Amino acid sequence: MSKIPLEIITEIFQQLPVRSLLRFRSLSKPICSLIDDPDFIKLHLNHSITTKSNLSVILKEWELYTVDFDTLSAAVEVKHHPLYAAGGTEVIGSVNGLVFLRHSERNLAVYNLSTRELKKCFVVEIKPPRRDWIAGYVYYGFGYDSVGDDYKVVRMAQFIREDDGGVGGDGDGVGGLDCEYDVKVYSLKNDKWKKIEDLPIRLRLLSKQFFHVLHRRGYGVFAGHALHWIVPQRRQLGIRDCVLGFDIRDDKFFEIPQPNYESKGMNFQVDIGVLEGNLCVMCNYEHVCVDVWVMREYGLKESWCKMFSVQGIRWISAFMFLRPLIYSKDGGKVLLEVNDEKLVWYDWKNKRAKVVKIRGGPSSYGSEMYAESLVRINDGDRNGWKEQQEIDEEEEEKRKAEKKRDNFLSVGFKLKL
Repeated sequence: MSKIPLEIITEIFQQLPVRSLLRFRSLSKPICSLIDDPDFIKLHLNHSITTKSNLSVILKEWELYTVDFDTLSAAVEVKHHPLYAAGGTEVIGSVNGLVFLRHSERNLAVYNLSTRELKKCFVVEIKPPRRDWIAGYVYYGFGYDSVGDDYKVVRMAQFIREDDGGVGGDGDGVGGLDCEYDVKVYSLKNDKWKKIEDLPIRLRLLSKQFFHVLHRRGYGVFAGHALHWIVPQRRQLGIRDCVLGFDIRDDKFFEIPQPNYESKGMNFQVDIGVLEGNLCVMCNYEHVCVDVWVMREYGLKESWCKMFSVQGIRWISAFMFLRPLIYSKDGGKVLLEVNDEKLVWYDWKNKRAKVVKIRGGPSSYGSEMYAESLVRINDGDRNGWKEQQEIDEEEEEKRKAEKKRDNFLSVGFKLKL
């Protein structure tokens, strides 16, 4: 190994999956130092993202599943995460190979699915400002502060009067101003929460009954240097949809300029997403047609570009919700999540769609792209991956044995017939 130039080793190693690299750490001290080097960790992550290798799709339901992006064939349940306890754990967001997990308001963690490193977050209790107020919706977002080299969690807790009658205090979709918010930002590096004082008036319109529960709209979308939420429209008040951003570098709210949507003679609902690092909006026209716009240069209204429109797919009666996830490696198709129940490859040039058939996955789910990475978590423990690796290998051997047994029984049954 010493005769091979370091540049060649680095070139080879940056193409390997994380599991292989973790095993190679035991080869020698120089190899271990290379793999643990922050520059190599960034190089490996950037290579995976640009070449679309070492990627997975996370399926979020009562349990968590991952599907390898290269094959998109079989879902594998994630049982090794630190909050695994009778289900109910949500992935709020994924950034640079780290995921933010929430099992309850008191049980939060940042976790690297590939290395098994974790950090449970110090939790500050959510307390109503006055006795006659109760907690409403709690919104979360997870992002990376590239200036401070820190991963941050944003928590926005809503409080409403106890006699308002209904969570969110906006059952008729008109009001919503008679509420308060407590916004805090958690720093993974410092393991501390910071209270945000300067809150925009638009924030009081964020909550609309059931709106953010459906399709996991309450989870902030990370793009550029900010987290984003949709403030839903109030037609009765003449208020259109607003894209509210929160800059995690300086902890300030702002509004994102939106594209000039086409009217098409129909009402429409705006949702937000991220497509390969770029902020995007999905303009849904009465569940009949969805236009997808991408902001090519973050923050510039003029950079909005309508990428494609989805409509007229025979086996989809209505587009209740649509989210783009990633382009294919050849750039000719885009992977879509449709109606919380299907992954679809869509060829926007030829207007053709093909359902992705995944074995072993849930029937209903939200989805999130995930890139394998060696990114370290402060005070993380890398030893945990070894135990889990042994468990994974045992389970794989069991699956092979069961498959061999099933094949044997199947052959025997046919012979008997």
